[in-house]
Amino acid sequence: MKIIETERLYLRELVFDDTERLSKVLTDPESMQYYPKPLNVKEVERWIQWNIDNYKKYNHGLWAVVLKNEEIFIGDCGITMQIIDEETVPEIGFHIIKDHWNKGYATEAAIACKEHAFKVLNYPKVFSYTTIKNIPSQKVAEKIGMQKYKVFEKNGEQQIVQVALNDKA
Repeated sequence: MKIIETERLYLRELVFDDTERLSKVLTDPESMQYYPKPLNVKEVERWIQWNIDNYKKYNHGLWAVVLKNEEIFIGDCGITMQIIDEETVPEIGFHIIKDHWNKGYATEAAIACKEHAFKVLNYPKVFSYTTIKNIPSQKVAEKIGMQKYKVFEKNGEQQIVQVALNDKA
């Protein structure tokens, strides 16, 4: 079932059949360089279960990102509840398989998720956060209209938090 559709993509709920394709990004050392470590396949399965639980609890989570025309799974993107500096907030995150980097897919999916967060879920603001070193993710956040909110420390590393406000709220 399609949750969100854009010009080139659609987002749908993750299912366990996505494990192999999602592993292409979540187990890849280069793709996961800004995380404590890449995941293993069991952890990817737990990741999918965590999102299935989030769909039930919050009516959102990370969704599968699929190229519409070719029906190719290219990663995940969505809204998860994250604890940022002791505050639980909706955060837009994404992971795109390396073969599909630099084609605007993360930005396209993230814009759609931001609109969904505001128009469907009625959040007054959404956040993005990453390590200070993850410039590519920060650039995506800027492209979708987010601005620097604050910097805090997590796991001994500086994290940058960006925010977008719902102008309808």
